[in-house]
Amino acid sequence: MIDIKKLDRELLKVEKPARYVGSELNSVVKNKEEVDIRFAFAFPDIYEVGMSHTGLHILYHMLNSMENIWCERVFAPWTDMEEVMRKNNIPLYGLESKDELREFDFIGFTLQYEMSYTNVLNMLNLGNIPIRSKDRTNDMPLVIAGGPCVYNPEPLYEVIDLFTVGEAEELLPELMKLYEEEKEKGFDRLSFLEKAARMEGIYVPQFYEEIYNDDGTIKERKVLNENAKEVITKRIIKNLDKSFYPDKSILPYIDVVHDRVVLEIFRGCTRGCRFCQAGMVYRPVREKSPDTLVNQAESMLSSTGHDEISLTSLSSGDYSCLSDLTLKLLDKYENQNVSISLPSLRLDSMTFDIIERLQEVRKSGLTFAPEAGTQRMRDVINKNLTEEQILGPVETAFNLGWSTVKLYFMIGLPGETMEDVMGIKELAYKVKDKFFNRPKEEIKGNLKINASASCFVPKPFTPFQWVAQDSMDEFYDKAKSLQKEIKDKKVAFSYHEPKLSFLEAVFARGDRRLSSALIRAWEKGCRFDGWYDMFNFNIWMEAFEETNIDTVFFARRKREITEILPWDFIDVGVSKQYLISEYEKALEVMTTPDCRISCTNCGVNHKLIGGACPHVQNN
Repeated sequence: MIDIKKLDRELLKVEKPARYVGSELNSVVKNKEEVDIRFAFAFPDIYEVGMSHTGLHILYHMLNSMENIWCERVFAPWTDMEEVMRKNNIPLYGLESKDELREFDFIGFTLQYEMSYTNVLNMLNLGNIPIRSKDRTNDMPLVIAGGPCVYNPEPLYEVIDLFTVGEAEELLPELMKLYEEEKEKGFDRLSFLEKAARMEGIYVPQFYEEIYNDDGTIKERKVLNENAKEVITKRIIKNLDKSFYPDKSILPYIDVVHDRVVLEIFRGCTRGCRFCQAGMVYRPVREKSPDTLVNQAESMLSSTGHDEISLTSLSSGDYSCLSDLTLKLLDKYENQNVSISLPSLRLDSMTFDIIERLQEVRKSGLTFAPEAGTQRMRDVINKNLTEEQILGPVETAFNLGWSTVKLYFMIGLPGETMEDVMGIKELAYKVKDKFFNRPKEEIKGNLKINASASCFVPKPFTPFQWVAQDSMDEFYDKAKSLQKEIKDKKVAFSYHEPKLSFLEAVFARGDRRLSSALIRAWEKGCRFDGWYDMFNFNIWMEAFEETNIDTVFFARRKREITEILPWDFIDVGVSKQYLISEYEKALEVMTTPDCRISCTNCGVNHKLIGGACPHVQNN
């Protein structure tokens, strides 16, 4: 255990000491002498970001609901705290017990974003745990990882002992049970990993080897251990109504990114946007019933005192019982001044009578994501959204009193021309015209349109996993040209940093050869790379050069359909043939309908436990 008096004294020197003290309402403290397994849920970003992550709250309370397990939290300390810790030999610790990480059985990282990888290394180092898996001994914690980035785990193959692929609510308890059994027999690290590798959804990277062709592409993957599977199939929860969901959440002492009750209304998406990894890997769609959600809302509100409920999913407007659920929540909580937000609505799924009533409690701006400025590009990416379907709901919103609109776009999409890029300006201007081309007496509020463009990053398990990313010069040229052309004061335009998106693409589509560059970049000082003011592109380029990594090979090279991809050994349910078909349709500017309309034969209704997709059962 660390020296608490020294810690308290040093915390007075950092910017936000509440990030590091724990003891919040609804946090869990157990007697460590009465538990068999100690689990550190590690979020590789600052406290405010990590405490806004729904998955943290689910798994934290799920593990703590088991008598023999104590789950604690650990976040990446900001630079001021890291300096204090290193100067005073204070190791990274669990917030609840203040015990250093070396005293835990598991350190479980959630990997939400590729640019958090150096924070993973930094947190292990601050916890006095070897960076590389091969250097850890039996008396050290097992380092495991899950989350969306695990759908290509290879860049971290040297670091992580074991990856969990898919949804963890059933998988983690099974893994903990195996660990408890092995611990009773006298724990042996290798023996545990071999037995864990037999479980569905577990990937142990040391049991595999990649062999390369002369041109740098993958020739084959060899399985080195008889316990390891050739194909790792993701785990899914079949029935969300019966799966664990917390009846309370931890209340932070300081403001966090999302400080509200979060209700996860369903998982998966049926839309089929070709750029969207989440829309592919989280299939099939599984919904919670309105009754379940109303009960969860009641428990969470009574245990936290929050005054806002957020209904979250990949596309909240697609929830089949949205009207029923929102009206039930409004009827129950409107008089208590509890607001309800729908953060991920699509323009063509908006029910304005509901939204108008939601806004009676708390008025907010509207966020739309057309993604592309021209119909041609929206068809390429399978957005299935016409200009009429964009401008119609916008006009309705203006007539109902809204005057602040956010528009999200992407630049660098496959097959994009400068005309397509300028379509972003044209669409934003058409939105502006919808506001002012009304009778003067109906125009209320001060119009503000915030248009932003992110740089397209090709992701694994999408139809665009084979395409080349734009060069940084191309991104800058498109973004700055657009910025120069938008001259209306009512329309503000911003764009994401292309250098960050380039690095994200390198790691999103990289293989295990990137591990050495990742470690070298961290050794040279990289951390918090997703924070623009911390990101140092030049150091990254030095690290790649020192480790002989050709970044263009990973980010900007078009992949052949026949090529073995670094993540091909993972089965997400969506077939590779379906992704190829969607890629070819994108090249032909052809769309695919929402699979609620007709089954698109993506594969999930045949290959995954859970049965056929509910949306196609009656076809």
